[in-house]
Amino acid sequence: MDFGLVLQTDPPATAVVDLMRRAEGAGFRYGWTFDSAVLWQEPFVIYSRILEHTERLVVGPMVTNPSTRTPEVTASTFATLNDMYGNRTVCGIGRGDSAMRVAGRKPNTLATLGEAMRVIRDLAEGREADVGDGKTLRIPWIRDGRLPVWMAAYGPKALALAGREADGFILQLADPFLTEWMIKAVRDAAADAGRDPSSVTICVAAPAYVGDDLAHARDQCRWFGGMVGNHVADLVTRYGTHSGAVPDALTDYIERRSGYDYSHHGRAGNPSTDFVPDEIVDRFCVLGPVAAHRERLEHLRELGVDQFAVYAMHDAKEATIEAYGEHVIPALG
Repeated sequence: MDFGLVLQTDPPATAVVDLMRRAEGAGFRYGWTFDSAVLWQEPFVIYSRILEHTERLVVGPMVTNPSTRTPEVTASTFATLNDMYGNRTVCGIGRGDSAMRVAGRKPNTLATLGEAMRVIRDLAEGREADVGDGKTLRIPWIRDGRLPVWMAAYGPKALALAGREADGFILQLADPFLTEWMIKAVRDAAADAGRDPSSVTICVAAPAYVGDDLAHARDQCRWFGGMVGNHVADLVTRYGTHSGAVPDALTDYIERRSGYDYSHHGRAGNPSTDFVPDEIVDRFCVLGPVAAHRERLEHLRELGVDQFAVYAMHDAKEATIEAYGEHVIPALG
């Protein structure tokens, strides 16, 4: 199993770079950041510094979207980083929850997302791409480019798109039951599309907090249930409750959700997440002593998870990196 570290690009950017360096030294192979231009600093600028100050770390957004940057700009940006640092990027992409809504726009449709994934990958790897209306483009300076495109998804149509088109699937929760259900949906879609299901990399991303004070860990990670709740609310709007399209284990907990303030997005102490019960925090996150982390991650690995990406939006970033580097990654990596 590979391990990744996920950070917000809060200023100062040097702190993000320093944490990514620390993560690589601890054995993490991937460095991810949020991508929402209004809420945080521009990640692609910071990726250049991270790549410069690390040797092997693969960096990318968790996740970007097709609209805040056009596909050709996104492809060229990734290709430039790869040309400078040797194909050490990955494009995590989704519909654009926070980035679009904060700017007063709706998240992208799945049709737009699917087309963008194809265009970004083709352009970033030096191939010609159809960008619509009969117009084709190719970036002429790219040589030997490589860009895996991993898609974040929850709902049945999005999971099917990930299985058909994406190189990897990003699931932002660590509940084993839901993980198994969603991996099956992605792999079934890949098989139906004539792809090798095992060729789709599976990445589970969730907060991890190592320690014996479970109440404190829950309070530090409760924000995650609220963030996931935004996506779940969209699914309930689309499919209804108890529809059978999405497991009740994912949707039931948002019944008490009354709204969401993006100014606290992804932050400990988020007041918009009071509706999230302890049970959901325990299911969606990985909390407790080292043994509990090993047990959960071994279970996820058995289900087919290739990477666990640690959301470190809490008060123990350094301690979590060190605990994983010393006790978890050597046992599972």
